[in-house]
Amino acid sequence: MRLAGHAHLGVTFLGLICFAELAIANELTTAFDAINSSDIKIHIDTLADDSFEGREAGTRGGHAAGHYLAQQLERYGLKPAGERGSYYQQFRGNCRNILGMLEGTDPDRKHETIVVGAHYDHVGYGSRKNSLGPIGYIHNGADDNASGVAGVLEVIEGFLALGQPPRRSVLFAFWDGEEQGLWGSKHWAAEPTVPIDRVVMKINADMIGHLRGNQVTIYGTRSSRGLRRLVSQCNTSTDLTLDFTWELKANSDHYSFFDREIPVLMLHTGLNEFYHRPIDDAHRINHDGSQSVARLLFAITHELANQDDLPAFRPSARSERPEHLVELERPAPPRPPRLGVTLATNGSESREIVLSHVYPGLPADRAGLKPGDVLLSFAGQPMSTIESLLAQVVRTESPATVVVRRENEGQLETVELAVPLDGKPLRLGISWREDGAEPGTVVLCEVVANSAAGLAGLQVADRVYQVGGYGFANGDEFRDTVNGWTGPMELLVERQGRLKTVTIDLPSPQM
Repeated sequence: MRLAGHAHLGVTFLGLICFAELAIANELTTAFDAINSSDIKIHIDTLADDSFEGREAGTRGGHAAGHYLAQQLERYGLKPAGERGSYYQQFRGNCRNILGMLEGTDPDRKHETIVVGAHYDHVGYGSRKNSLGPIGYIHNGADDNASGVAGVLEVIEGFLALGQPPRRSVLFAFWDGEEQGLWGSKHWAAEPTVPIDRVVMKINADMIGHLRGNQVTIYGTRSSRGLRRLVSQCNTSTDLTLDFTWELKANSDHYSFFDREIPVLMLHTGLNEFYHRPIDDAHRINHDGSQSVARLLFAITHELANQDDLPAFRPSARSERPEHLVELERPAPPRPPRLGVTLATNGSESREIVLSHVYPGLPADRAGLKPGDVLLSFAGQPMSTIESLLAQVVRTESPATVVVRRENEGQLETVELAVPLDGKPLRLGISWREDGAEPGTVVLCEVVANSAAGLAGLQVADRVYQVGGYGFANGDEFRDTVNGWTGPMELLVERQGRLKTVTIDLPSPQM
């Protein structure tokens, strides 16, 4: 990595759900088994060895690294996709991209190409322009970017293990000169070795060697509709925590394609204290973590290479920024309290519910409830716990009949009051926004505490993909579906790239 200077997709989305459910099918299990940490270690140990002298573009070490990669492509049996029937594309003197093609099998789709790549160059002995020091020592670049190269090589292993190429063609590209300003990918985009108008997606792996907290940053999901959902579906077997950033800068080779309006994705495990320093060595790599990221990279590539149709580039991605994501996920303003009390339990064996505080001017106060009242029933139902009372307050129609016991001139008396509750009753307890890049999805911006949704564990920023196993076209269709639902309701929810089914116990609709 360089030092930084709504339409309904119907069948497509249902296909993604099927992919998630079948992610442990035999063929994908076979592919995942072929992607292993021991092979990743071999590739990283080789490329990050001192003998390659930091793999600076155009140097003898860079040439040696390129030769090693060409040997791997030949060993895998990939078709040369460079110049003059070779694996090489030379540029700027002695710089070389290394290119191999896995040809697709579908006569109607094999002309479409997915480019999967990683840059293999690093910064050599370092300079004041590209090193965080000290300079004059070999910068081996184990994470940056021998790790990404190893991950891409393992994706090839995964496809070979299947024994059957995908429907679309996949160009595996190892870029040179990325550290100098994306030289290699820019050169290829200007002088492509396969028609660039047939490239339908670019997937990039840059620095995947230091997985921490099981978290991977995913760049580029805004560049085409439905990519966040696709990546999340593909994550079912790897179960990584995904950070879908809206940041997209010219800091790695995916940008050379994004700049030409080709959808992109990049996987990245984050900067670290070894970045662009001589201490970025092979023994520091998290090989098991790199294996997990490489398997996700394979799953994404496999899915994209086999889908019927892929959505086009999304021009709005050019103007979107991380602050726009913050706005999309911004929680809705809190609702005013419906009742306006603080609750506690008394010291009795039955742990009765006591109104410990009644807020002036709010419904309980206006109706005549007082601090110290012991609540006997609410809306005709005895309340045994504070939690059950709070849930009942959320969903009860106004006014609510409240029965309390209180002391009056030394005598206990039972008092029944009609309490006009503020706001509307909530059967589900969520609000949402829609997002033009995520069709067939709602993004939760409100989950009311103690509502049915809140009790089920939904959270703000959750994405809802299905209701009861079925997709929906937009927010209006989602609203109609949930409003008419009776009994337990299952939602397919995505949170940080992980899918889960949330079951909500809904009260019956009010007649």
